[in-house]
Amino acid sequence: MISRRLDGISSFIVMDVLERAHEMERGGTHVIHLEVGEPDFDAPQCVNDACCKALKDGHTHYTHSLGLLELREAICEYYGDTYGVSVDPGQVVVGSGTSPVMFCLFAVLLNPGDQVIISDPHYACYPNFIKFVDGLPVTVPVFEEDGFQYRPEAIREKITEKTRGIFINSPSNPTGNLLSADRMRAIAAMAAPEGPFVISDEIYHGLVYEGKEHSILEFTEHAFVLNGFSKLHAMTGLRLGYLIAPKAFIRPIQKIQQNFFISANAVIQKAGIAALKEAGSDVARMKETYNKRRLFMIDRLKALGFGITVPPTGAFYVFANARHLSGDSYRLAFDILEKAHVGVAPGIDFGRHGEGYLRFSYANSLENIEEGMNRIEAYLLRRPPLQSETPR
Repeated sequence: MISRRLDGISSFIVMDVLERAHEMERGGTHVIHLEVGEPDFDAPQCVNDACCKALKDGHTHYTHSLGLLELREAICEYYGDTYGVSVDPGQVVVGSGTSPVMFCLFAVLLNPGDQVIISDPHYACYPNFIKFVDGLPVTVPVFEEDGFQYRPEAIREKITEKTRGIFINSPSNPTGNLLSADRMRAIAAMAAPEGPFVISDEIYHGLVYEGKEHSILEFTEHAFVLNGFSKLHAMTGLRLGYLIAPKAFIRPIQKIQQNFFISANAVIQKAGIAALKEAGSDVARMKETYNKRRLFMIDRLKALGFGITVPPTGAFYVFANARHLSGDSYRLAFDILEKAHVGVAPGIDFGRHGEGYLRFSYANSLENIEEGMNRIEAYLLRRPPLQSETPR
């Protein structure tokens, strides 16, 4: 019998799309991948060099369970230089990607029945982390006309005595939109000093093309920050992330880390130091390229009839309104895959309020994005209106 802990844990639909695309590719079909949020760039050369040097120098053993002190110091320096905030290395936990430290966070923060407020739409895996430790995700709808930003008053209405966290993600997956400083300030005011913690996923920080992203630590210390190296530094497969937490939580989180993960990969931690200290020019080059792709994709999607009320200015996603095509984004995404050979993510993967949307990733070459848009255009021209389609 399968553990009841898995009850209510959904699949990650974008991975279902990707895996079906891979099946098609093994059969000889050429698929354009606009479904997955993974940089198409290789890791910066300084990162590769640091990996090779670390192996040569014998850094193949366990590290401190919180992470190498040198890396934690570099993270603190980065946050100080970027956001003007003071972080102590004793507040940082390094993990094998952001997901393991997110698991540690919720394992120590939540008792059964405790609540975490999340936006709808949201990153598909957030609710599953919360539910796995018997917490309860509480959704707050966000709207296209607001650029999918929280309305602080809507959060306030959902806060109860069981609310332990308010989850924010700016720039956002799936929408690519930023949360304004004013709204972050308003959310921070709900947290301090005795309210719920703000949990800020800052994994897409640095990938902002208009405006400026803000760390929650600029507004409150009553917060947890999740970040890592996968997106900004194109290090997805190297698996390196970190958590910045109030000091009172560090020892409990450390015990989870010691028991379940021991420590992050020693070689990759050395590479993380190089990424923070030496990869600035590589990051700037990648960011410039992403922005060109962003502008191209937004223009093409609008020309194809997709709704984009507030253009996204961060991450590498466009969350486009496709309700004129179908009320069933799951069916629509797989129809596009099967008939146009373009992978896209269905909005329903990101919450009930994401239904009717499709997420397009521009973490692919401009040539491939153009080909993908051309294929979708041809698909739409030959696709009859499906007025009878309703959500699954």
